[in-house]
Amino acid sequence: MFPNFYHFFKDLFGIEIPAFVFINTFGFFVAIAFLLANYTMRLELKRKEEEGLLVGMPGKQWFGKLPSVMDYVTNGALGFVFGWKFLHLFFNAKTFFDDPQSHILSGEGSILLGVLGAAVAIGFKVYDAKKVAKEYPDPVLKDITIHPYQRMGTITIVAAISGLLGAKIFDHMEDWQEFIADPIGAFSDPFSGLTFYGGLICGGAAVLWLAKKYKIGWKHMLDVGGPAMMLSYGFGRIGCHVSGDGDWGEVNPLTKPSFLPDWMWAYTYPNNVAGICDAEAHIGCPEGQIPELILPVWPTPFYEAVMCIGLFFVLWYLRKRITVPGVLFSVYLFLAGFERFWIEKIRVNKVYQIAGMEITQAELISVGMMLGAVALYFFVRYTDKNNRNPDTSSAEPPST
Repeated sequence: MFPNFYHFFKDLFGIEIPAFVFINTFGFFVAIAFLLANYTMRLELKRKEEEGLLVGMPGKQWFGKLPSVMDYVTNGALGFVFGWKFLHLFFNAKTFFDDPQSHILSGEGSILLGVLGAAVAIGFKVYDAKKVAKEYPDPVLKDITIHPYQRMGTITIVAAISGLLGAKIFDHMEDWQEFIADPIGAFSDPFSGLTFYGGLICGGAAVLWLAKKYKIGWKHMLDVGGPAMMLSYGFGRIGCHVSGDGDWGEVNPLTKPSFLPDWMWAYTYPNNVAGICDAEAHIGCPEGQIPELILPVWPTPFYEAVMCIGLFFVLWYLRKRITVPGVLFSVYLFLAGFERFWIEKIRVNKVYQIAGMEITQAELISVGMMLGAVALYFFVRYTDKNNRNPDTSSAEPPST
């Protein structure tokens, strides 16, 4: 497995690039997932606006307005931090190989590279200002139309922040005592200990709040988000599998079919980022030992990646064929809950005892998602029917 890109390039190509040690593979695929979600949602928002289902909002924008002193200061500060910390890490990677996070958060860095980074950043700002001044000698405030798809930058950032926080919070709800013991340490690594449903619930709530603010119909916003979330979840699971983050299945005692490679059937996740050797007891490895599971487990992240990326194409096919707003999201909600409910049967997860039954947090939420999908389907169909055929029973009879 590849906890970071250093191991990826070393194992696959025999190339050692020490600076890649701080590029976390799981974090990389999470970033790719957000970018894919942003791209697919932009496409859908454009399509819906072209079909007259959404409209832009009036706004104003300055053209030819030169950067302020604060703009130069901000650019310079960001350039300094980039040079001081990240360029320094790139050229001195071996010094922080074993613990990159600690070095990133430490006070170590290069003042010279920081000054160079600040100078380059300010230089780019000056160059842009000269181009603007040449095109617009006098600043002009113009009326513009802000299209729904142009809001996706803000929507993606808010969804990412709220989603990651929600994923963290839901994960720590399963290990509440550990969280209480060290709440600051629990949030020290933004890409460890993430629960998808926490991200879905909190990120989704934030997106719907922004949709209301930007006057994007909530049903259309849900339909736009459904395929995007299915695709991003699939790519996120690739990150889980490649890094070996602990979201694997139970020990697989079945004999492997001869035509399948080990990593598709029963895998030991060598060099897993979770640092675990005993998957059944969730026990870490002895100090100094390269992590690898003693007994091979079901590679459930791989299965989910294949299923969810496949289901994305199903939703993408249906998006133009379903005309009632909100129905596409109800299909997504049911498929996502159905897929997750059944994969839980072979996943390693904390089990709760409820009414004499053993059930996981994900199974509970999955059932809620499927029931919610059915309720949403009938609700949006009912409201759509009423909107198309308003009740005329109270109208006055025509005069004779």
